[in-house]
Amino acid sequence: MRSLPRDRKEDIFFKAWTCKEAYLKATGEGLSGLEKVEVCLTPGESPWLLSIQGNSCITSGWSVHQLTPAPGYACALVSEGPVGRLRCFSERISRCSSH
Repeated sequence: MRSLPRDRKEDIFFKAWTCKEAYLKATGEGLSGLEKVEVCLTPGESPWLLSIQGNSCITSGWSVHQLTPAPGYACALVSEGPVGRLRCFSERISRCSSH
């Protein structure tokens, strides 16, 4: 990661962070265990959980899906077991003025 340009480092950092955060939220562990979760981010492939506290057996059976809700934002969905079809919806929310 050190050899990547600065803008790519930031992109990879947030992609890894959101995958780790999604796993920890899915397991109910909270954010205190981010350093325990290892994520593999290979260009052109879906991310996957490499290991939890160095144990790769724990990660089998978990699915990771990287999402881009809007330009400049990162989001991940992690679930135990496979996920069927994912559909994303976009809806503009207009500001309401008070009367």
